Amino acid sequence: MSANAFRYLAAAAIAALATSGMAQSNLESEAGGDIIVTATKRDLALQDVPFSINAQTEAMLQRSGATTIEDVSRSVAGLSIQNLGPGQSQVSVRGVSAGQIVRDQPGVKEQVGFYLDESVISLSLFTPDLDLFDLNRVETLRGPQGTLFGSGSVGGTIRYITNQPTTDRVEGTIEGNLNLIDGGSVGGHLKAAVNVPLSDKVAVRAVGYFTQFGGFIDALGENGQVRENVNDGWRLGGRLAVAFTPTEDITITPRIVYQEVRANGFNRQEIFNLFANPNTTTRPPIQLQERQQYLLLRERFTDDFLLADLNVSIGLGAVTLTSVTSYVDRDIVVGRDASALTGSVSVDLGYPNAAVLLPSNLVDSTKVQQFTQEVRLSSNTDGPFQWLIGGFYSDVDRGYTQRLPTPGYDAFTDAVLGAGTSAAVANGFPADSPYNSDIPYKIKQKALFGEASYAFGTLTATAGLRWYDFSETRTFKSGGLFANGDNALDETQSDGFTPRFLLSWKASEDVTVNAQASKGFRLGGVNDPLNLPLCTPQDEDIFGGFQNYDDETLWNYEAGVKARSGMFTLNAAGFYTDIRNLQVTLDAGSCSSRVVFNVPKAHSVGVEFELGMNPGAGFDFSVAGSWVEARFDSTVVDGTGAVLAGIREGNRLPSVPEFQIAATAGYTARLSERAEALFTASFQHVGSRYTQPSDQENNPRTFVSGLPFGGATGMVGTTVDLKLPSYNLVNISAGVRLDSGTDVSVYANNLFDENPLLSFDRERGGRARLGFSIGQPRTFGVTVRQRF
Repeated sequence: MSANAFRYLAAAAIAALATSGMAQSNLESEAGGDIIVTATKRDLALQDVPFSINAQTEAMLQRSGATTIEDVSRSVAGLSIQNLGPGQSQVSVRGVSAGQIVRDQPGVKEQVGFYLDESVISLSLFTPDLDLFDLNRVETLRGPQGTLFGSGSVGGTIRYITNQPTTDRVEGTIEGNLNLIDGGSVGGHLKAAVNVPLSDKVAVRAVGYFTQFGGFIDALGENGQVRENVNDGWRLGGRLAVAFTPTEDITITPRIVYQEVRANGFNRQEIFNLFANPNTTTRPPIQLQERQQYLLLRERFTDDFLLADLNVSIGLGAVTLTSVTSYVDRDIVVGRDASALTGSVSVDLGYPNAAVLLPSNLVDSTKVQQFTQEVRLSSNTDGPFQWLIGGFYSDVDRGYTQRLPTPGYDAFTDAVLGAGTSAAVANGFPADSPYNSDIPYKIKQKALFGEASYAFGTLTATAGLRWYDFSETRTFKSGGLFANGDNALDETQSDGFTPRFLLSWKASEDVTVNAQASKGFRLGGVNDPLNLPLCTPQDEDIFGGFQNYDDETLWNYEAGVKARSGMFTLNAAGFYTDIRNLQVTLDAGSCSSRVVFNVPKAHSVGVEFELGMNPGAGFDFSVAGSWVEARFDSTVVDGTGAVLAGIREGNRLPSVPEFQIAATAGYTARLSERAEALFTASFQHVGSRYTQPSDQENNPRTFVSGLPFGGATGMVGTTVDLKLPSYNLVNISAGVRLDSGTDVSVYANNLFDENPLLSFDRERGGRARLGFSIGQPRTFGVTVRQRF
């Protein structure tokens, strides 16, 4: 650890301790007891976990109106979400970010691990957009969790913990919602959960839900056509779990989870399109406005998710044996309008306007079958020595395909480039599809892990270690005019160790000071070949040399304090993360490709805090904030000596705000013996960010398409500020809660109708299309909930 690292960590720790008058909101349950979490794979009170963790309980989620992980992030310090559409959110923790990852990079591994209870559900590019209804809590484990949770948890781990079947009682909840997006369409949901004991040894819990998402993006089209609210959609799903307890020491819980998500478009706001810009003369000039895009084809997103798992816990006296078996089957299709992309290539090739205007549908399909098995033994005593050992195995088949159906394209290809050209480049793929690829992956992983702690009075020391062995086999086949005609087989292998060391000092009954050093890792891989027929010679020279990328590793050093009294509870921490071989994602310019390569050194350093105060008289207040400096410590240059794609020492890591804070205030007043009123207001500030590292260079930047089409010369530039501006969101709600179990609330989210720019979208390096992914406008709604 360098001297600079020590200085950073010392400064962060001092700042963390200086916030000791602040705490996380509502860290005690509604019944007044501790929140119990399982972040260490054993039950612990939240305040006793010896590292930085947040837990949002079911009551907190309901009070805040959170229905997505993006909503949850507003109350979790250090957690950043880029909403790229349903099922496509990008997550980072504590500034560990590689930049925007999009749907055509199937080889990239996730930086934040996701679990549903004990089952792994992580999938790079496609974070499962699970419904949060009937969850017990959402746990956010900050910092690398490689020892207990393995690869994919290099930045942290998020765990959805569901309510479990219980034989104690019959209980349930029904919830309905109706909402309206300002300037958009109507949405709403209907959800229900029920728990039924079948005997004193068997219980069933069933959950079902349907959500209609309102749309707010309008799509312009040919001949003045306008389709409103094209990005609407729905989510339908449910969970069924059975708990069987034949003896007091054995619990067997099989479960099925199924969910479908459908979206009819994407939250993309365009500012330039080859077909829609103010420079055309032989076509109507179009100046795209806020929350508008231009389409020749409808777009879509579908995600069918199935999880079947079996959790078995057996008490063996002083030891508990746990087995977790899970199987995930996902089928994802992203269909987007690539007409501007295909049209831009057609202009370069000298095709006639009729060919340029052919509707072109890029269809990305992902099919995943994943089997995982974990077995572990853990101590089950109250002594000072606690331990846990286990083994993990994963077998993943991931099939990824791309097709670009463009009816009529082959005829123009053969007419312009010569008869038989389209057939000659097809490589066995269908006609009238200028780009095709099949990329099946076979991924296997095995690991052994263990962790042990010993309490020396008020000081507890913990050490853990994980050994992992990973192998990946990938076949790449491509064909079509825009492809290389590849037929390649690649293999990647990696193994290593990830340790963790913790110290926890209980300074008093109400104050604990923690320190941690832990290692995280993210597996490497192989880049897809560039689409060389689309590349300029310059881009081919710059990006053509990146084939393999190595494992990303980091060491995280942190110190934190947890304290509470009758009126407040505190979680605060300072951290320094030393990152090696950071896997950075870059847009390969004109090639319509993306590449991943390693940056030798980077770091993140910061402070996070969560404060909650309950001064009495019905008032409660909370604030969660973080300051993060995440920057490159290396400069990468191309063959000419020029800085490559913004990878310059001192530049910021992409997609990470330096400062974000969220505050919530609530007031509860008794209306009568049977009813109380509830009022809540929240504020969220998210600082500025960059989508890719290169956006920090030559910014603001002028994009020139160089494509003469529709009377436009292609030489008129579009200037864009690539620094995504900070934004503020304000939400308010008011409601009534009856002692009979009925809740009624009305709310307004994004009260001042902010239009947050979440990421920058550039098609073919900006030659074909420019735009931003944006957040949801002001939304009004009403929710009714009945418990029984």
